[in-house]
Amino acid sequence: MSILSDVLATIFARQTRKAVPPPSARSTEGLIHDLLSTSGEISGMTAAAHILDRFGKLDDAGKIAFFDHLAGDLGIAPDKVRAALDAFEAEPNPANYARFLASAEPARQELARRLNRVPGATTQLVAMRSDLLRLIPRSDPRARIDLDFQHLFTSWFNRGFLVLRPISWESPAAILEKIIAYEAVHAIDSWDDLRRRVEPEDRRCFAFFHPAMPDEPLIFVEVALTQGIPGSVQKLLAEDRAPLGAEEADTAVFYSISNCQAGLAGISFGNSLIKQVAEDLSSELPNITTFVTLSPIPTLKKWMAEQGIDAARLDDEGLRATAARFLLTAKRGDGMPYDPVSRFHLGNGAYVHAVHARADTSDKGMAESAGAMVNYRYDADTFAENHERFASDREVVASKEVRALLRTTVAA
Repeated sequence: MSILSDVLATIFARQTRKAVPPPSARSTEGLIHDLLSTSGEISGMTAAAHILDRFGKLDDAGKIAFFDHLAGDLGIAPDKVRAALDAFEAEPNPANYARFLASAEPARQELARRLNRVPGATTQLVAMRSDLLRLIPRSDPRARIDLDFQHLFTSWFNRGFLVLRPISWESPAAILEKIIAYEAVHAIDSWDDLRRRVEPEDRRCFAFFHPAMPDEPLIFVEVALTQGIPGSVQKLLAEDRAPLGAEEADTAVFYSISNCQAGLAGISFGNSLIKQVAEDLSSELPNITTFVTLSPIPTLKKWMAEQGIDAARLDDEGLRATAARFLLTAKRGDGMPYDPVSRFHLGNGAYVHAVHARADTSDKGMAESAGAMVNYRYDADTFAENHERFASDREVVASKEVRALLRTTVAA
């Protein structure tokens, strides 16, 4: 926004902190029309504030009706798009190009931009998309409006705007509470459990934040500094473990990566987060030369059931061999790996380094993967090549040890 807009936003924020604007008699559709029609900053932000406030108070039926309006009345007009494209093809000057761009952009994109001028609106718009993803099936024609959210959020939340912040025991309690709540891989059972993950010298946590959402982590990663590559998350997180001096470690283990905002699903942060954290740790601790994950295999048991493989009949070696076969050969219809965690790390240029049995004996770990886990390794000398091989040929790069497991005979 312009300097004037910034000043007005500050004034408006102070006004809204003091008192909520009086209720408007206008319908929500009328307020949307007013917002898209006005050029006045204060009147526009007032209308936007009413729209956001009303949406937040709607029940699911009301929210679906709101999305119906976005899909039905704030889309593109194909005839105008065709006319603008014909004019541009006839005379490809800047004016005709601008007219084509304007006609090809749905009005709901401009609505989101204008709503976002209200202080705190970014958080509300992310929550709005979360409702959209929850309420409108992907097969529903109205789901096309999510493409507009994705288009805007990809720009608003690109890496250039994100701020990497370390999370420590001295971080604000409100942030620490959200780390506990958003942890999606290995549940944090208590404040003592959280303290064991962020306070010791050999434990680190980093999160991406956005300036418009300064108190809301977008994604965070938990890191253990170790000697050697671990094969058990229970040992890694044991209450009675002896902390290691950071200068004694040679390995950084990314053992939990959690996306925090359902409304930002599909907006990728993880790749940048891992690489930024690896760079920062390498600079701070040159003794760290190995970067790996200790990752879950969340769809292994599901795939085994589809293949008629009984996990209860497998010994440790059989489970490792089955997990290796799954990671290296199980594919979706589009040729991508079956497992979402595998798609993420392989797409980032990591390779499958080792597979472990009895690595996660929690209820969740046993239910999802019979306790198996995998190390994906990030090697600075090969990750660019690995990424290209995966992106172009869907090739799953793995160590010789893991590939050797494919020769193990497993009884189904």
